Amino acid sequence: MASSPIDRRAIPAGGRIDRWLASDGWDHRVFDWRAETDTPRGSILFEGGRGDIFEKYLESFAHWHAAGWNITSFDWRGQGGSGRLTASKNCGHIEDYADYIRDLREFWAGWTAANPGPRIAMGHSMGGHLTLRALAEGAIAPDAAVLVAPMLGFKAGIFGPFAERAANFLGGLGDPARPAWKGNEKPYTTETRASLLTHDPDRYADEICWQTQRPELLTGPPSWRWVIEGFRSIRELAADPRLAEIRVPVLMLVAERDGLIDGKAALALAPRLPDVRVVRFGKESAHEILRESDAVRDRALGAIDSFLDERAPRA
Repeated sequence: MASSPIDRRAIPAGGRIDRWLASDGWDHRVFDWRAETDTPRGSILFEGGRGDIFEKYLESFAHWHAAGWNITSFDWRGQGGSGRLTASKNCGHIEDYADYIRDLREFWAGWTAANPGPRIAMGHSMGGHLTLRALAEGAIAPDAAVLVAPMLGFKAGIFGPFAERAANFLGGLGDPARPAWKGNEKPYTTETRASLLTHDPDRYADEICWQTQRPELLTGPPSWRWVIEGFRSIRELAADPRLAEIRVPVLMLVAERDGLIDGKAALALAPRLPDVRVVRFGKESAHEILRESDAVRDRALGAIDSFLDERAPRA
């Protein structure tokens, strides 16, 4: 395995897995790791991407925990260890991305009451998209936000500029809750899933190990509804005038050669945020920047640490 301060394939001592029920009764799986000090550096709420489980980020959590942060994360509804939404248990489905935002708003309200500041919202990929959308809608009010490879545009596929129209058409040919494709992270590609996510084979293998140990955590392809609603949420967020009103300091980490989402869309949107810092990665980084090779991951963690020290100092 690549060098790591912890066993990436085991829940760390002191880490706790709980359940949280949304107001509609939907069950979510939550990870919580309290700082081992009476005066924590602050608190981080980390949200993963589509199909993610929080176990994938234990190594990064350990880095922040060692610096004195409280760490919390939860699996989004419909994936990982949270309640599933379709009969096809491995299909990642959502009816409307507003459901994700409602969950985040409710969880954030309870979490802030139980965790000291400064409070940081972090999101990877879909989690980055939802974090930014929640900021624009006023659903959360962190002291700072970190967006890692945020899903602000889908990578162009065979349908090019007509991809959203094609998704609506194809999704309407049957039950939109059915899987949109088989296997890989994106359709119509010869790239392997591993190469789309990270150049580090050991860190990629961590996820496979967790899925082997806990097959019920596996989330496969998205539903057509997830894809359709993803296009809509991305388009509407890009046109949202409230982006210019966000006063929360934002750090955005962008993999310019990302083969899964469109890094150019993130770079185009970033200048519209009043207080943003962008860190770019080139061909050395695939989509999962925090699970990349040591050189990439260390640079990313260093950028996050510097940003938080400057923009979210200890209370």
